[in-house]
Amino acid sequence: MKPPINIVWLKRDLRLTDHKPLQLAVQANLPILLLYCFEPVLMQYGDSDPRHWRFVYQCLQQMKQQLSCNNATLEIVLEDAPKAFEIIASHFHIQHIFSHEEIGNKPSYDRDKAIKLFCKQQQITWIEVPTNGITRGLQTRKDFSKHWHSVMLAPVFEIDLSSVKTISIHGLLPGIESNQQLRQIVTQSNTIFQPGGETNAKAYLQSFLYQRKANYNRHISKPMESRKSCSRISPYLTWGNVSMKQVYQAALQAITETGDKRNINFYINRLHWHCHFIQKFESECRMEFENLNKGFNHIRTAENTTLTVAWKTGTTGYPLVDACMKCVIATGYLNFRMRSMLVSFLTHHLWQPWQVGAHHLAKQFLDYEPGIHYPQFQMQAGTMGVNTIRMYNPIKQSKDHDPQGFFIKKWLPVLQQVPEQFIHEPWTMTEIEQQLYQCTIGEHYPLPIVDLQISGLHARDILWSVKKSKAVQENNKGILKKHTRRKTEKELPLNAPTLF
Repeated sequence: MKPPINIVWLKRDLRLTDHKPLQLAVQANLPILLLYCFEPVLMQYGDSDPRHWRFVYQCLQQMKQQLSCNNATLEIVLEDAPKAFEIIASHFHIQHIFSHEEIGNKPSYDRDKAIKLFCKQQQITWIEVPTNGITRGLQTRKDFSKHWHSVMLAPVFEIDLSSVKTISIHGLLPGIESNQQLRQIVTQSNTIFQPGGETNAKAYLQSFLYQRKANYNRHISKPMESRKSCSRISPYLTWGNVSMKQVYQAALQAITETGDKRNINFYINRLHWHCHFIQKFESECRMEFENLNKGFNHIRTAENTTLTVAWKTGTTGYPLVDACMKCVIATGYLNFRMRSMLVSFLTHHLWQPWQVGAHHLAKQFLDYEPGIHYPQFQMQAGTMGVNTIRMYNPIKQSKDHDPQGFFIKKWLPVLQQVPEQFIHEPWTMTEIEQQLYQCTIGEHYPLPIVDLQISGLHARDILWSVKKSKAVQENNKGILKKHTRRKTEKELPLNAPTLF
């Protein structure tokens, strides 16, 4: 007779605190298999990058260390989850699988459907716990904010690690050591990137709430200063090193202890924004591939690879665009306004389909969250239909948020000698000035690949015309009903602002 066990299946919830699936498994009083699968089907998808899996590995190592102090273990395997569960079921009687719901990309969704079928066939009870106040299958935003705040204010799920009684399946499934290339990728440190793990998440959060948030409002849009003044907690939320509830409650406590309502309330606003967009994606995950408003389906249908390659490699001839791209490729981080500008430039000024850039930036963002990524891409591309058309002029953004060109020069050293008056538009230098400042345009740094005024006018004319069309307006009715808050909903308190 096969020994009975319960499984806690870890996905994007890599922590040991405020973890309801783990709490439920402890309460069930059966041996626990605490399991994480490095899944080839996810790692080979177009949005995946080694930086993501290195971060995950770091998270898991911290968890293993914490568990070892309590004579418990975490099993890390290299196998797609359906196959892994099938093999485990051949050796153990799985009674329950406990996990958080995942609002992920299509391969993760297809994987979950396969697991659901497997559980039905094996008569296994799969208990999925909602994540961060997101409601699966939500068809209307009525009372969404009220529900979200009730979840955020609820007590955290307490877990006594000494009561976690785990089992080992060592040798039953391949580990990452079975793949030398993967092992090298995930174990090789890179100090330019934020390190993964619950300890690091809490350190970043504390330093922000009690020190770095002083300039949060002032620097949030600036590509250089935001790297310190923003919370930088997003990758830890993405991979679940800390729950949204923990961050929210820590922010409220920091208001009490520091008295800084302005900066922290503005930050809480962003936390709500975070979940608002994930809820959009959960309610309509076709946004990964399709325009939310189908009235835009007939425009921007063809890719110009010359333009998209220039955008992806940071060689467009527009310094702030290129510096931002090189920065995010190198470090995995870019502030929100600059991310928006990159998408706007791709879809408006270069007039490319948003789909051709979505996976590229997903691979660069250490905090890549599908539930935010795709709705935001579409919002900046103007294909939501219900939002205003956002078009960022990279020259204006450069002058406003990097006036002296410090950020540009850091990431585009070829422009190091170019003075402030030319740094935003280096092509305006005369030949003599180019020689003087050691930067020949067209040789050392590219000419602009499009004319901003012409391309911007072209995009605006088409987008606004389509936005006013009957097809878009008809589609907007369903989008507004499904994704926006009703006007009759009561206003939220000051410490819980909303963005919609």
